[in-house]
Amino acid sequence: MKVTGFTFIRNAIANDYPVSEAIRSVLPLCDEFVVALGNSTDDTAELIRSISSDKLRIIDTIWDDSLQKGGQVFAEETNKAIKAISADTDWMIYIQGDECIHEKYHDVIRQEMKDNLNDEQIEGLLLKYTHFYGSYDYYAQSRRWYRREIRVLKNLPGIHSYRDAQGFRINDRKLRVKLIDAYIYHYGWVKAPKALQGKVRNFNQFYQTKDWIEQNLPVQGTFDMRNADRLIRFQGSHPKVIQDRITATNWTFDEDLTKSVPKMNLKRRVLQKIEDLTGVRLFEYRNYKIVK
Repeated sequence: MKVTGFTFIRNAIANDYPVSEAIRSVLPLCDEFVVALGNSTDDTAELIRSISSDKLRIIDTIWDDSLQKGGQVFAEETNKAIKAISADTDWMIYIQGDECIHEKYHDVIRQEMKDNLNDEQIEGLLLKYTHFYGSYDYYAQSRRWYRREIRVLKNLPGIHSYRDAQGFRINDRKLRVKLIDAYIYHYGWVKAPKALQGKVRNFNQFYQTKDWIEQNLPVQGTFDMRNADRLIRFQGSHPKVIQDRITATNWTFDEDLTKSVPKMNLKRRVLQKIEDLTGVRLFEYRNYKIVK
């Protein structure tokens, strides 16, 4: 069973993405790892090449900045990485530049790949999500945060990244997947409030015009942290690969947002209450079909 990891990245340092940690968090699961390395204006290329592993295979890419609608360029870059994956690969593991997989889930993922390798009805494995926010000590939990995504998928003809690289399709249909007991730790929102404001502006350049950004997201020195809806204190441990980054944290997150009033409208409040009581997320968008 051959396993290949893949990702895409550009300007990771300027945007404070833990991409080195992301890649290293899945390397133990992989026989090789493909990085679609975009045309960065910072030292991202040097950062990627500093990762000490003979599993790493880098392809240099040029982003099409005209693909602004709906974050399409993210899917385009993801597909470049997929096309570079060796044909004899059985499973592909996708990790984005602000995600990590805790080493405690490696055995689970490895076993699920083995168990489902020859099961033709399973085309991918669906992982759960923990979205850290503002601090490594808190994670966001509400309807506005996606709960699950495909991060492990078989190397099948027609597999491609969908829309803004949030999920995958095979030809034009959803993948058939199995939900497994493993989590992706998402760190993209772990920043100081001012840096979060910058993140939102930078991210929206791949979705909106410059005029829209200036009108709706003007430069400010603060950020409304209640944007998360609801935060919960994290009681677990973080992956080993990100411990140095946690130690180097240079800001203090001292707001107890667990006591803040969420910025939810009435409809979201009602739907959130139903989910809290039943565990069922009504009207959830699913870019996959759970079959097992």
